[in-house]
Amino acid sequence: MAVRVFCRNPSSLLQKIKDAIRAGSIQTWQLDTDGDLTHSPEQWKNLAWFRPVVEDDRIIFKILARTDKVMSKATYAVYHGRFIEMILTHFDEDSTRVTATSLPANGDIIGSDAL
Repeated sequence: MAVRVFCRNPSSLLQKIKDAIRAGSIQTWQLDTDGDLTHSPEQWKNLAWFRPVVEDDRIIFKILARTDKVMSKATYAVYHGRFIEMILTHFDEDSTRVTATSLPANGDIIGSDAL
């Protein structure tokens, strides 16, 4: 499943998201050294990551599973739902549409026996 955030200026929006996380105005997501995002509440922290890919009219956030665990449906759903919630709460005026695919999309890495 990929989250797609459609917007007029994807590079600028991605920078705003990263800046808000670093500034602490978004407390439920963290950035790692690769620029990937993980959900930060202890129950969900480091169970998966979103890797942003900037395109002309959107940012695609592809999900990455841990290499040592199979991703559960709950983790898959929580990451996507909470990420979309964060975008709609903080960046509604910067985006025009936010979508999620219901199954893994090209570029998602969820593990061989996941879901």
